[in-house]
Amino acid sequence: MTKRVAIIGAGPSGLAQLRAFQSAKDKGADIPEVVCFEKQSDWGGLWNYTWRTGVDEYGNQCHGSMYRYLWSNGPKEGLEFADYTFEEHFGKAIASFPPRAVLFDYIKGRVEKAGVRDMIRFSTIVRDVRAADGGGFSVTTRDEVADVDASEHFDHVIVATGHFSVPNVPEYPGFDQFNGRILHAHDFRDAREFADKDILILGTSYSAEDIGSQCWKYGAKSITVAHRTAPMGFDWPDNWKEVPKLDRVEGRTAHFIDGTSKDVDAIILCTGYKHHFPFLPDDLRLKTANRLAAADLYKGVVWNNNPDMFYLGMQDQWYTFNMFDAQAWWARDAIMGRIKLPDAATMKQDVVDRVAAEDAIEDDYGAVAYQGAYTLELIEETDYPSFNVEAANQAFYEWKKHKKKGIMEFRNYGHTSPMTGTKAPAHHTAWKDALDDSLESYLEV
Repeated sequence: MTKRVAIIGAGPSGLAQLRAFQSAKDKGADIPEVVCFEKQSDWGGLWNYTWRTGVDEYGNQCHGSMYRYLWSNGPKEGLEFADYTFEEHFGKAIASFPPRAVLFDYIKGRVEKAGVRDMIRFSTIVRDVRAADGGGFSVTTRDEVADVDASEHFDHVIVATGHFSVPNVPEYPGFDQFNGRILHAHDFRDAREFADKDILILGTSYSAEDIGSQCWKYGAKSITVAHRTAPMGFDWPDNWKEVPKLDRVEGRTAHFIDGTSKDVDAIILCTGYKHHFPFLPDDLRLKTANRLAAADLYKGVVWNNNPDMFYLGMQDQWYTFNMFDAQAWWARDAIMGRIKLPDAATMKQDVVDRVAAEDAIEDDYGAVAYQGAYTLELIEETDYPSFNVEAANQAFYEWKKHKKKGIMEFRNYGHTSPMTGTKAPAHHTAWKDALDDSLESYLEV
């Protein structure tokens, strides 16, 4: 009997897994029956933009955290597919920091070429996964369009739901009496909403940096960013200020722990996301911090407590699309018996060693090198096309230096593709002046 594999999620990780199986089939291999469940009506995960916040049309938690006018905040040369380059997709070299619509088009291009859409059940939410007696898993789903539940047996389950869709929402004294708007980055959609407003951002993550930059670009009156540990420390514009941790809110006045205060119109919580798997019981559910070495995953992929289950993309990320590919190809080969898993003790020690290696990293440059080496490690154990990981590392290093040089100018630089060796041209318009984020505008000559 043919093995059956369930993939949960058709975002970049789930699509990488579909592409991995399809690649093996194209080379003549007999592959398992693969079924991918996607709660949204289209593929792309977070890159599939929706205006909705809160809940979707079926009452489920809205997956989307994507906002209008988002441009890649890291060089595309660090996420390029090794088997489908940007030049192949667009027919020419493009600039290094594409907006969402351009990256979404690129993601779709590869899977449309691969012809994997018929393996996905859209508008279908996974409600429950249980380890079955005798092996495998019982997977219960709901087809939201037909409004019916179904339970099926699968030999393997691959969780590819991502971990940037369920917000971590703290509370501070006075939030319940605040006279303006409070929202999490997950519900941020349009920076133009905050034109001529004084906004307070809590957090120092990439979300804080980028949402603040978007609001600045589209005319916010002032941006104040409160940090718990340390400021981001960039050379911000004149109307941007970094302050210590928020203490409380009184009316529209935010008070900080250093005794200063600021009147604000809106508070945006850039306070991170949770690894959240409500469809999984404790014995199958990953519980990990957002770090490079995720807990309890051999090779960062195999669930040690039940090696028939896999997780993709659960690490904190410098590398993204091509790391997901590396993980997907590796998971595919483990499922198809091309890679033999070691004993339980060895698998657990692998996690211990990876955590220790991460703990020894001294700075962000070391973190990039760590994840680049991890990606290459997986690639070398499969037939995924190898690429110049060191060149991808260099793109990240250059990007970090450009950000330090000018936080509102780093997207104006071009980086070299680790796949083709081509250096990206400059975009036709400086990022701060490029107010149209459409595919058509971006690709203009």
